[in-house]
Amino acid sequence: MTGFTGFSDSAQTMSLVAFSAVATITLLLCVMTGPDRDDLDEFYTGYGSLSPMRNGLAIAGDYISAATVLGTGGVIALCGYDGIVLALSTTLSLMLMMFLLAEPLRNAGRFTMGDALARRMPGRCVRVTACAVTIAALLPLMLVQLAGTGQLLAFILGFTSESLKTGCVIGLGALMISYAAIGGMKGTALIQIVKIVMLLGSGTLVALLILHRFAWDPGALFDAAARQSGAGDAFLHSGLQFTGGTSPRLDMITSELTIVVGGACLPHITMRMYTASSARQVRRSMSWAVSSVAVFVLVITVVGLGATALIGRTTIAQADPQGNTAYLLGSRAAFGPDVSSAETFLFTTVTTAIFLTLLASVAGMILACANSLAHDVFSGRVREMSARREMTLARFSALAIGAPTILLATLVQHRSLQPLVTLSFCLGASAIAPALVYSLFWRRYTRTGLICTLIGGSLAVLLLMPGTNLVSGSPISAFPEADFNWFPFTTTGIVSIPAGFLFGWLGTMASGRSKAEEQRRQYEAVEGWILAGAVRRGS
Repeated sequence: MTGFTGFSDSAQTMSLVAFSAVATITLLLCVMTGPDRDDLDEFYTGYGSLSPMRNGLAIAGDYISAATVLGTGGVIALCGYDGIVLALSTTLSLMLMMFLLAEPLRNAGRFTMGDALARRMPGRCVRVTACAVTIAALLPLMLVQLAGTGQLLAFILGFTSESLKTGCVIGLGALMISYAAIGGMKGTALIQIVKIVMLLGSGTLVALLILHRFAWDPGALFDAAARQSGAGDAFLHSGLQFTGGTSPRLDMITSELTIVVGGACLPHITMRMYTASSARQVRRSMSWAVSSVAVFVLVITVVGLGATALIGRTTIAQADPQGNTAYLLGSRAAFGPDVSSAETFLFTTVTTAIFLTLLASVAGMILACANSLAHDVFSGRVREMSARREMTLARFSALAIGAPTILLATLVQHRSLQPLVTLSFCLGASAIAPALVYSLFWRRYTRTGLICTLIGGSLAVLLLMPGTNLVSGSPISAFPEADFNWFPFTTTGIVSIPAGFLFGWLGTMASGRSKAEEQRRQYEAVEGWILAGAVRRGS
């Protein structure tokens, strides 16, 4: 028996069995690979023991979140050209990280983003502010992943009860906390590697099946998708995603800029830089990461367009107005009306890969927040904290971060979650990116300038975001029944990104010439470490 989505009872049963097996095996792997002694380097960085290939795959796994798989795939299926540009922007963001920030970050930091910022500006205020911004930037993304879990499992497995959906969110949230608390950096890295291999492998097979359906002609696929979209040629041109704004073209450019600047600067990505044992290794790791993400962009483009071409934009929108199920629907449609047992197995692999993506993404984000809370906030209050105590604090911090996240996810699961995704990227682009660029490259940058960048950039985003049409004023907004939309763009980047850099400059200028000169001398003392790849402090 199948519904309009085409998921058979056998596919649902196999998916449920596969989900259970993957959850059990990955938790066992975390226990086996987690730190077996009280060593901070092992818990926070895994001793830098991962090879460049494995570290690169782990970076790609952290970078390709469930929001990317489901959300970007949906935008491609519903909006065509705009979605493809969005997917390409994610690759460009990681390339920007590779060429500009990866090596200096690895050299400046040790365990957390607070370490990198405090390298030249030591002080508890810097670390506490860095921790607050880390949590603020990652909490919305964690809510999206967790809240989407219940909806996704209900969609695949046919659950209709709201209590079952909520139970899925709570149960999987507890599993994700366990990954972070037990496995540490090495355990979560292993899950990310398994996830990215499954995601790329299954996705590539689905993409090849779709291309086979169109005689290996990408042009035929694009033409069929345009016909089935109901938008005609507009599907293959810019602006379809931003038709509600006053300046669609500018809105699109602003959204892409926000992703490019902020995507790879989020703390769960930057923490992977500290796991490389040398500058050469971080370069090779990033090469593997960028290559993996580029392949995934090709895959998700073909699958998203294939979903529109094979089942139509209307069907996709009926299943989910945001298009979050497009990747699954495209995968199912690639097999055609007569599905063999082998194809059912492949589809189960696809759904399991997405399920593992949800688990791994949140586990990495919880670990980044917990590490920052334990290392930057709690350990800073005790001058000589033992390694055992700090690791215990890190594990309890995972619970302290994860439990409220689970509660909030159960409350927002029935709302549009796109504003939360956008909020995270805007915070990354407007607060974290300016702080990292200034800290790593500007000699006169002062502590006051750093605090102004982190707080000012964050406040700019938090003040502007409620006024966007993602929050209210449209049928697909978080509050469709209300209309307090006053900001004419989908993201805040056009104002908040320049504001973040401006606040940093103003704070530095307000510090006075003597303070700036002092900071310049302090920077010159560590400049060789940061830019030339010298041995890190504490290693």
